[in-house]
Amino acid sequence: MSTRLSLSVYILVTALVAGTLDIISACVQFVLITGQPFTKVLVFVASGFFGKEAFTGDPVTMMWWGLLFHYLIALTFTTIFFLIFPKIPELLRYPAASGLVYGILVWLIMNLLVIPLSQIPPRPFRLGNAVIGMLIIMVMIGLPIGLLAGRYYKRAGATKV
Repeated sequence: MSTRLSLSVYILVTALVAGTLDIISACVQFVLITGQPFTKVLVFVASGFFGKEAFTGDPVTMMWWGLLFHYLIALTFTTIFFLIFPKIPELLRYPAASGLVYGILVWLIMNLLVIPLSQIPPRPFRLGNAVIGMLIIMVMIGLPIGLLAGRYYKRAGATKV
């Protein structure tokens, strides 16, 4: 039972690390490119659930909703990786590379499935933005998840899930 609790705590901490690195990167990129406040990134995330109401509602409330949704998404992707990690030997051998590849998968799932199914208003595809977004997800989400999952399973003997 302590291994399960330890795994849960490790997943939660990893999701907080990866989610924080990702949201900071996204906000910095947004501010540098647009000159607008970073809170608009969080309101944009909230619009996935609230639709256009996120942009007309209370910005502080929507910012907090966006942050909550962002961390829930990070927790979901972290949990999935931690559960599949010990079952695929290649992931165990190369945790950094596995995390980077997982980052690409996360970007694809978010951009081809989650965002289109959400209430986020459609945006035109821009290759430059896509590449930057994918790199951010790879390095700020995938890499820390891969490295921390590798660390956890190395300590746990790679067989305990």
